[in-house]
Amino acid sequence: MNHDKEYHMQEQLAIIETVNAIFDLVDAKDWAAVRALIADEVDVDVTSLGGGEPARITGDQLVAGWETGLHARKRSWHLVGHHRLRVADDAATAAVLLKGYAWNRLDEELGSGMWEVWGTYHLSFERAETGWKMNRFQLDVSATNGDDAVRTHIA
Repeated sequence: MNHDKEYHMQEQLAIIETVNAIFDLVDAKDWAAVRALIADEVDVDVTSLGGGEPARITGDQLVAGWETGLHARKRSWHLVGHHRLRVADDAATAAVLLKGYAWNRLDEELGSGMWEVWGTYHLSFERAETGWKMNRFQLDVSATNGDDAVRTHIA
């Protein structure tokens, strides 16, 4: 295997590991670690889920929104796969398309409601000194199930 191909494969693996870490850390509610994997500015589009408009927000705003929506009394579980990557020739940017499933469940004291979503994530990343950072988050919802009040519940 030549050096360029090996380097490209290492970059792809690093991006996949970053993608998986973001979702795992969100479920673990390790917000500081999540923030370390997010760029300072992020293009966000979740209009297929809750309406509104796509927006460019700060990484701090994105993580604060996740922290509010996935508060300590709401459990979440994300599963992502079928990673399709496109790394720029200069290996400075990357785009990832993947399928995902997630559920949210409220604690028993809050009624134990559950909500699920299936969809396609479109993520983009930029190279930083500390590794790959996500700078685009888009979810295209295919289906949902359960109590939508669970999705929108905040503490």
